[in-house]
Amino acid sequence: MRNLVAEQVADFLKRFPPFSSLSYGELTSIASQSKIIYLEKNQVLFKGGDATHSDFYVVKDGAIGLSLTSDAEEMLVDKCDEGDILGLRPFFARNDYLLTARAREEALVYAVPIGAFQPFVSENKAVLNFLLQSFASQTRNPYDKINTGKLIAENTIYNEQAADIQYFQPIRYTKNPITANPDDLVKFIAKTMSNSAVGSVIIQEDQMPVGIITDWDLRTKIATGLLPIDAAAKEVMTSPVITVPENISVAEAQMMMMRHNVTHLCVTRDGTDNAPVSGIISEHDVVAAQSNTPGVLLKQSRRAVNGKDLKHVREKLTELIQNSIDKNIPVSYITNIVAEINIAIIRRAIELAVEKTGTTPPARFSWMNVGSQGRREQLLLTDQNNALIFEDVAPENHEQVKTYFTELAELVNDMLEKVGYQYSANKIVASNPKWCKSLTDWLKQYNEWIKNPAEKEIENNAIFFDFDFVYGVPEIEDALKENIRTGTKGNKKFFAYLAADTLRNPPPLGFFRQFLVENDGEHKDNFNIKNRALEPLTDAARLLALSHNITEITNTYQRFKKLAETEEKHAALYEECAEAYNLLMRFRTEEGLINNNDGKYLDLNMLSKSDKVKLKNSFQPIADIQDIIKNRFSLTYLK
Repeated sequence: MRNLVAEQVADFLKRFPPFSSLSYGELTSIASQSKIIYLEKNQVLFKGGDATHSDFYVVKDGAIGLSLTSDAEEMLVDKCDEGDILGLRPFFARNDYLLTARAREEALVYAVPIGAFQPFVSENKAVLNFLLQSFASQTRNPYDKINTGKLIAENTIYNEQAADIQYFQPIRYTKNPITANPDDLVKFIAKTMSNSAVGSVIIQEDQMPVGIITDWDLRTKIATGLLPIDAAAKEVMTSPVITVPENISVAEAQMMMMRHNVTHLCVTRDGTDNAPVSGIISEHDVVAAQSNTPGVLLKQSRRAVNGKDLKHVREKLTELIQNSIDKNIPVSYITNIVAEINIAIIRRAIELAVEKTGTTPPARFSWMNVGSQGRREQLLLTDQNNALIFEDVAPENHEQVKTYFTELAELVNDMLEKVGYQYSANKIVASNPKWCKSLTDWLKQYNEWIKNPAEKEIENNAIFFDFDFVYGVPEIEDALKENIRTGTKGNKKFFAYLAADTLRNPPPLGFFRQFLVENDGEHKDNFNIKNRALEPLTDAARLLALSHNITEITNTYQRFKKLAETEEKHAALYEECAEAYNLLMRFRTEEGLINNNDGKYLDLNMLSKSDKVKLKNSFQPIADIQDIIKNRFSLTYLK
């Protein structure tokens, strides 16, 4: 007799890997032994710390959140949707679940018996490889709905450089772990573990690691009566302990655990068991680190339900920046990743604000970042500068529509401020009616700036030529870019004023190659790296790019790279400017991370001699690029 329910389950499973690698007969055999589980919203499927189940799970309908509890706070790590697999731990690990699986809405899941599925894992290499990759990457969504055929861990990052950051990100672990000697009694070691709230103790002899005792050892060897509580550590410990070097990355640690089927790694100075113990890495450390990778942060941004969730992502992003700087990842790579996550945060803030209004927007619109966010260069928590453009509507509806969008923008700006992006001092934000306009009004505004630069303060308006559309309809973006290209092409007067603005900051070295520092005030004797070094390069890149009608690129580093392609004669200088800009950005970012500020002012006394030399060498391209500008753009229009 046909089992219609089993056939329905098999029909569903065959759409998703790894089940798609199996025959239909094999699928129906598995499906006939599977169960269907209904979960109400917030109902727990399994909990971190629970013993592993005899089943793993596939989401049929609804969504299941996977969370990690740390310091009594439950942190969402991932969310599983239709076809996603969860609960793979019993295939590869000996101990309890690390994550909690909780229904985020009403859900149906298929519980697939591990015993029924295990034979196909050992017999089918494609199935085994898929499960290994899924478990190793903490992946719960096996395939992206858009980029079919790739693990989600491969396509939640944007390029190979992002993959480098994700793979080589150093793992944070416990330094100076608790240790014991081989002859110490287990009952005292267990008491120490309980009092210190740790799950492992390294057993060392002459400061060298010889074994490890974990919660698992106590449960399986002592609690079962296999060994007495007053046994010596050397009788209970797992030996040898797996050792790794101090600079191991997240992915490397994870793969070492899988390769040796262990839950802890002992860190030594050189990675061998012939060196002193310097730390310990647990599976909890690996899972916590995975919540701080670019792909996970993007997913958390998109699934945030309030500003608090977005603030959590931004705080994790700061950690990612710090880890990347520590690992000496090129700044251009870091800015690419950070920009995408910042954009994801802003987009979600806009979506949440629209939901909060309770009404559908009365017209299509676009949200535009300007300034450092518009250039995708915001590594530190600096001001927010943005604008809103809505499509033209009938004149009688204009004011009502504009009111809606200014109120919407206020919700967004307020949420972003709570996330950590402060309002700019000059109030260049979309909630300001001055910067919330229809497309026609924005075209008029840009035309005014371009045709009559002398009547406006170009130094304030120049940042509007550093824009990035992060939300909305492409037609609005295309119309604005085309208007700028048309208006600026051959406009000598506009470029003269822009050139004058670019030259207002001279190269930042005085006589005898001395740094030009602040003469008074709070930052006396400090070096203003933003105004004196970064801005001259930013302004030069903007001017030269616009003069070549390059509007599709606004990032300073990328502008110089594009200019190097466009002007072969000056290619070497433009390449030098690009590298100088990256070096200056690194100095500023490091300063900001150390002092938890915008990194604008450098304390030169804190720099090494070699760093001061690097800093000074990065100033030479500023002088050279300003010489080109002086010779290329006629300033007679300013008279």
